[in-house]
Amino acid sequence: MKCPFCGFKDSQVVDSRDVGEAIRRRRSCLECSARFTTYEKVLAKNLYVVKKDDRREEFQREKLLLGIRKACEKRPLPVGTIEKLVDEIESELYKLGRAEIPSTIIGDMVMRKLETVDHIAYIRFASVYRPFSDLESLKKAVDKLVKIQRHRQQLPLLQ
Repeated sequence: MKCPFCGFKDSQVVDSRDVGEAIRRRRSCLECSARFTTYEKVLAKNLYVVKKDDRREEFQREKLLLGIRKACEKRPLPVGTIEKLVDEIESELYKLGRAEIPSTIIGDMVMRKLETVDHIAYIRFASVYRPFSDLESLKKAVDKLVKIQRHRQQLPLLQ
């Protein structure tokens, strides 16, 4: 592993740990003794996204991450929440075992995850992803979220 500090081509692994579906390795450069962390992840077979116009493009984790980050911009989310969402979605996509996934399935997965994490981020994503034709259809989506939130906050009558 090339040292990011001095560029030396050899390092020693100091510590290895499993972190979800990856391996975290702490390394020490054999030249300058600087320490750095690497993450290793098994690359699955290529996954292609089938767009609405039937174009196919290779799945890009970064593109998914960027879309979710935009929806969650300036929202009070704990550090690592967005990356965890993307990890979960990517894992679910590969578990489907298909080489081609329609973009609508990915969008629906994002919507389900965002609905549980942050309602404002959900509406932001939905306003781009869903074809709201007018304010009334957008209002219905917001009203549905308000109803769900009230239901979750209500104390149970019987225990």
